[in-house]
Amino acid sequence: MRARRSCLAVPGSNPRFIEKAQGLAADEVFLDLEDSVAPAAKEKARENVVAALRDGDWTGKTIVVRVNDLTTQWTYRDVIDVVEGAGDRLDCVMLPKVEDASHVVWLDTLLTQIEKAHGLPRIGIEAQIESARGLVNVDAIAAASDRLETLVFGPADFMASIGMKTLVVGEQPPGYGEGDAYHYILMRILMAARANDLQAIDGPYLQIKDVDGFRRVAGRAAALGFDGKWVLHPSQVEAGNEVFSPSQEDYEHAELILEAYDYYTTVERRGAVMLGDEMIDEASRKMALVVAAKGRAAGLARARTFERPTME
Repeated sequence: MRARRSCLAVPGSNPRFIEKAQGLAADEVFLDLEDSVAPAAKEKARENVVAALRDGDWTGKTIVVRVNDLTTQWTYRDVIDVVEGAGDRLDCVMLPKVEDASHVVWLDTLLTQIEKAHGLPRIGIEAQIESARGLVNVDAIAAASDRLETLVFGPADFMASIGMKTLVVGEQPPGYGEGDAYHYILMRILMAARANDLQAIDGPYLQIKDVDGFRRVAGRAAALGFDGKWVLHPSQVEAGNEVFSPSQEDYEHAELILEAYDYYTTVERRGAVMLGDEMIDEASRKMALVVAAKGRAAGLARARTFERPTME
């Protein structure tokens, strides 16, 4: 899977922001044609995005374009113009406000036609869950296409959809004193994603100057198992990359478990053994695989390896 610890949102109507995004350390950059672009600027933004994809240097980044949702008059032309114009420079198309599996099927079909017509490589899909209906249908949405790579939580529209009593995206609503008002939503998206081998991405934290608040909210999603979070400002990029990477200590320990378990199961042919004071088995190996994969994707390096016991 692609690294998506930090997914930077960039308005397609702002060439200066697009240019700056190319030099930032975000894992993913998505050029937006939807909510961050005024209706009168939609067509020009589409031209900006195509030009940026053709001429920009996006080395090392996953490149995504968020098109407009299917209730608008812009969506089909967004997909056709961007995919045909970008060619092989585009990794995924993000479809917002997905409420039904048929939305994903529509995009899959259109992408297939464009790819066949122009001999383009296969393009992935990111589906954004932004309403009560989308959450209720999230299992079917997650299974709608083998192009799907991620499910993305869209908190602002979702909060409006359910009538949540707050204007602050990502923070607990006033009066909700116990637990986490977003826990069910995040877990529901995460379960649908993992059941279909997809990544799960948390939505944005709009208080862009409050980096500590971003870390706290991102840490909540990372603790559950989310793969990354939207970032809206360069100050959030470093924090996102850090929060969604394992610590050096955890990464080293995960790699040690994998090496030790491989040795004990293949050489000594034992399925459950002690690694220091810790018992490890097949379940330990599966947990270690997750942490090790995230560490490798983050570019972490090992300082120590498993020392095989001496044979006496």
